[in-house]
Amino acid sequence: MKEIAAFQNFRDGVTRSLLSAHIPIPVARYLQYGLLVILLATFLYILSALLLSLFGVEFNILPFFPYGVTVLIGFVAVVGLLFLGIFFYPRLLAEGRRTRIEVDLPHAVTYMQALSSTLTLYEIFRGVYEAGDLYGEVSKECGLIVRDVEAFGLDLITAMQNVMEVTPSANFKELINDLLLVYRSGGSLTSFFNSKSETYRELARQEQEALLQILEMIAEVYVTAFVAGPIAIIIILVAQSLSGQAPLEGIMPLMYLGLPLGAIALIFILYVLLPPDDLGIMRREVRETEFGTEILGPAIEERPGEKFLKALESRKRWLRVIEILRHPVTFYISDYTVGAVIGTGLFCVLFLSYQFGSFGSVFPLYTLEVFLCLGIIAIVIPVMIAYEIRRRYVMKVEEQLPAFLGEIADMRDVGMTLQGAIFMISSSKMGVLSHEIKITAEELRLGSSVSDALVRMEERIGLVSVKRAISLLVRASEVTDYIREILTIAINDLNHYIKMKTKRMNVSFVYLAVIYLSFGIYLYSSYQLNVAFISSFEAFDVNFNISSNIREMLHVGIIIGFFSGIMAGQLSSNSVLAGFKHVCVMLAATVILFVYVI
Repeated sequence: MKEIAAFQNFRDGVTRSLLSAHIPIPVARYLQYGLLVILLATFLYILSALLLSLFGVEFNILPFFPYGVTVLIGFVAVVGLLFLGIFFYPRLLAEGRRTRIEVDLPHAVTYMQALSSTLTLYEIFRGVYEAGDLYGEVSKECGLIVRDVEAFGLDLITAMQNVMEVTPSANFKELINDLLLVYRSGGSLTSFFNSKSETYRELARQEQEALLQILEMIAEVYVTAFVAGPIAIIIILVAQSLSGQAPLEGIMPLMYLGLPLGAIALIFILYVLLPPDDLGIMRREVRETEFGTEILGPAIEERPGEKFLKALESRKRWLRVIEILRHPVTFYISDYTVGAVIGTGLFCVLFLSYQFGSFGSVFPLYTLEVFLCLGIIAIVIPVMIAYEIRRRYVMKVEEQLPAFLGEIADMRDVGMTLQGAIFMISSSKMGVLSHEIKITAEELRLGSSVSDALVRMEERIGLVSVKRAISLLVRASEVTDYIREILTIAINDLNHYIKMKTKRMNVSFVYLAVIYLSFGIYLYSSYQLNVAFISSFEAFDVNFNISSNIREMLHVGIIIGFFSGIMAGQLSSNSVLAGFKHVCVMLAATVILFVYVI
């Protein structure tokens, strides 16, 4: 009975995790898939061990145990890790969703506050759900309410109670519970959201403090296990070589395999748990419907001819090419695929030089290792440049946007219309925003409505922070002429976002310094062991052959440099792209040290 109860508890835990993580797989099928994965891994492990034994190959990564015991320990470790992975994977995704919900919840509550003046509670949930590109996981939770009402025919109260049972966020659950009380009592939704807005901003600040503690813990684990550990091992390796013993051949395969797998696991945990910086470019086509099409008479029912449609698509492609030629930098930073293609081309050139021998003539020492390092650098540099330009553009836009909204609010206070305020601001200098504001003003002169022109402006910029602020302004312009309060809400929401982002960047700088310092210690230790320490024996006419040790240290240095760079990007911005510049610096330092210094 105890075994049955334990299995039922295990099954219930997995079920809750699957629902909270929004994994659309029944628990029975998920467990079946997990069992199949474990059986397949077990079969492959046993088959590999038998084949290696048949050919007399033994990889004893634990030399202090007999080979058979090592194989058995490896089997237990593989099965155990897979079982833990199957059990904790939904929980990890659910925890990541919880973090993202609680980070986006203040912004979503602000949007709900703006909608509550004219819409019902269900329409508010639907509005947040439709703004999925702005509010992420919060929109998905609201989408569950919309699904239950529209697809399953449930009443709003039951749908809200259902989402309370599966949401991984305690703060969102509390919000829905409070909304249920207000909805049942007939209270004012606007007053409720006004009171909750600042509360959830404070909760978001507390959540970020918890996230920063997670960053600190993971950074310490990484530095201790994946940088300090290899330093200790190479010291033992050199000492054993100096004493006349064979190098630690059993440990090096463990380092070659364990360092990448461990680093990838930590990077994946950071990716799931922490929300990334919003540098994504999210654009959708805005169809023109407002430039006088209503005054041309009733709509024509006839479908346009195929020839006309082909000519229209051809014209669109030609205009797109012209736009790219006019603004190549904008096109370059808006799509990282361009940088990836350029990087692939550079790598192909490097590979051809390596194949035909010219590369080896420049780097006769450690040719393959240097080619690998320079190949990685060549691939990532174009993408890295695009990302960094984009990041600086985003920072400038986010710095200038509150001033833009503040000027609109000030001009509205003196009686100017929203359209007139945009005309007035377009003639002033607003930094990188000036170009977009001038385009918006020109569209207004051509007859576009204010809301449509603002929507196109946010789509051209394509930033989540901008889209959140402009969407509030658009909503206010559609429902009322008294938009001062909505502008204040938008400015406060944007300032909160910028403050949280700046604080994270400032704190993550410490972790970047720790990673660079630890990697520098590894390079310095390699230099001291292979140059200064060995040269101290020359006075005694004692010579050591340490070439194999140097090559192994170079290999470990490449592994640590690459993954330390990626980890630095994850800690600072939770983005692999943010780590590319650190990868280039660390790999270049590794090549310079081992090829030109040691």
